[in-house]
Amino acid sequence: MKLASIVGILLIVLGSLALVYQGISYVTDETVVDIGPLKVEAEHKKTLPLPPVLGIIAVVGGAGLVFYGARRSS
Repeated sequence: MKLASIVGILLIVLGSLALVYQGISYVTDETVVDIGPLKVEAEHKKTLPLPPVLGIIAVVGGAGLVFYGARRSS
């Protein structure tokens, strides 16, 4: 399998995941109170949004690379 086909398949998978999940979520810890032995922390959930256009471009580009890789090997 050619490198272009492998990269194309990877782009299709990543683009599809970007379209399904619409972003990357992560949690950060923040210290709210720190007085001697008393320590209070809060968790904040944050999301890094991924625009659907990014997923579409990755899927289309991946399909193009798979097509290009298949055509080159023939």
